[in-house]
Amino acid sequence: MSDKIKIVHMSGKRKMSIARATIRPGKGIVRINKMILSAYPHKIAKEKMEEPLILAGELAKKVNISVDVCGGGIMSAAEAARNAIARGLVEFSNDKLLKKAFVDYDRHLLIADTRRTEPQKPCRSSARAGKQTSKR
Repeated sequence: MSDKIKIVHMSGKRKMSIARATIRPGKGIVRINKMILSAYPHKIAKEKMEEPLILAGELAKKVNISVDVCGGGIMSAAEAARNAIARGLVEFSNDKLLKKAFVDYDRHLLIADTRRTEPQKPCRSSARAGKQTSKR
């Protein structure tokens, strides 16, 4: 009989970005779109994606995480990746204390933000702006 290796696939969303994370046992290597997280160019986005890893502590050093992100902007992609990583770590460990720590820190680590942009209406310059009138 062969030992089964636990692999978890999880997704996260934010605005127009969708992130798909794969978590498997390893040495703590985190890749975002095949780029190592420590070499990620945008500093604030990198710190956002590191939050679940810092909160997870030792668990983050025992797993390899690969995230593929598409769509949206830099911060939207970072928050989608952060959501996918956090949900994947909770699924991988089945640890209720870790889940509680994530929810206490920031609810959006585990729960996707469902807000989307409002569609533009006909005969308007934007979603809400109407034609200006002057009342005399």
